[in-house]
Amino acid sequence: MEKNMREVALKILIEINKKGAYSNIALNKHMASNINKLDENFTREIVYGVLENRLYLDWIISKVSKIKIKKIDPIILEILRIGVYQIVFMEKVPNSAAVNESVKLAKKYSHKGSVSYVNGVLRNIIRKRANILDIDIKNTMDYISIKYSHPKWMVKRWIDEFGEDFTLELCKVNNEKPKLNIRTNRLKIDRETLKKLLKAKGYNISETKYASDGLIIENPYKITNTDEFKKGLFTIQDESSMLVSQIMTPGKNNIVVDICSAPGGKTTHIAQYMENQGKIIARDIYDHKLKLIKENSNRLGIDIINTELFDALKLDEKLLSKSDYVLVDAPCSGLGLIRRRPEIKWNRKEDDIEKIKEMQYIILRNASKYLKPGGILIYSTCTIEREENINMIRNFITENNEFQLVGFDHLLESKKNIETAEKGYIELFPHIHGTDGFFIAKLLKKDK
Repeated sequence: MEKNMREVALKILIEINKKGAYSNIALNKHMASNINKLDENFTREIVYGVLENRLYLDWIISKVSKIKIKKIDPIILEILRIGVYQIVFMEKVPNSAAVNESVKLAKKYSHKGSVSYVNGVLRNIIRKRANILDIDIKNTMDYISIKYSHPKWMVKRWIDEFGEDFTLELCKVNNEKPKLNIRTNRLKIDRETLKKLLKAKGYNISETKYASDGLIIENPYKITNTDEFKKGLFTIQDESSMLVSQIMTPGKNNIVVDICSAPGGKTTHIAQYMENQGKIIARDIYDHKLKLIKENSNRLGIDIINTELFDALKLDEKLLSKSDYVLVDAPCSGLGLIRRRPEIKWNRKEDDIEKIKEMQYIILRNASKYLKPGGILIYSTCTIEREENINMIRNFITENNEFQLVGFDHLLESKKNIETAEKGYIELFPHIHGTDGFFIAKLLKKDK
């Protein structure tokens, strides 16, 4: 490798940990346009591998280090994690390369004492590998937390809510690489034709199980460079998110309000269902995010979306009882996205959920007032936390009895493992459905 890709990985990890950057954005920022595929894949594997397995890597380091994890210099700790990840998980990387390249990084980013420390820790791990990799802990919660690198508070919540076996499988799959999903733009092409076009370019493709517009790409390298993407024949979106508009099913000439809309994946899909006829009011609190909606709309050939800068926590008197459909894609803890953004495990705190719940309820209450009688409200989140999901909806209905859940099982391509759709909501889990962790509820505002 001409460029030191381990150093690039180190810079990305520091940016994620110190500045709170999103992993995908930090990676794209540091990936040069002329980088070859092997170097890019190598860097991505290290970055995501370290983020996914951080607790386990630290546990291994602690077995041989005389310095406690909390007292190790952050940059040296990150260098050690990168080294240990290569030794334990990357069979094609020689142990000598993992050690030598880590030592080089230590020389560049720290002092002489740290260099010998890094060298000693990594060589000790190689020497004692057979004895230190197994986790000899009987407590199930602690074992899952270390083995699959999820914070203990998170594991405890899920065991209490879903049980030990469920939690173990969920945490395991959270550390696996998700497949890329794309959504067909039916305003320009049908799914089968798009599938044939991309297959002809060498992409391995299958259809999504539940979403009618989705395709799964097994080998998505540089798919956004294709003419099909540039012409707006598809957009990148997880199957779980595609289901929001599919469950809403708005028609032509409806008025739809999407109150937390950026970057616009669900908004543009709603426009497809409306056949680009009618009016969509798409709101967000950040102007630069609204620009993303405009860019996506232009590429997809959609012109019925009106973007507005507005805070969903405030009630807009001008919109009261004006819309046929409202989408509340609520801000949430994001715990359903760990496969895609493993840094969520380390950035999110349990206390955050309580604060988020309060915000979600205010947004939901405001949004409900924008509906006409007989209108439909869709509430969705990218979390698996029931306090933010079905419990939130049940509390809302209890306090707002003009709303009721309405079933939508007939709108799904498959009903496998989704028994609650007929009751008006679905919970999606990575290890069961192969999608992001997600929640969708469909509520009807009764005619008075």
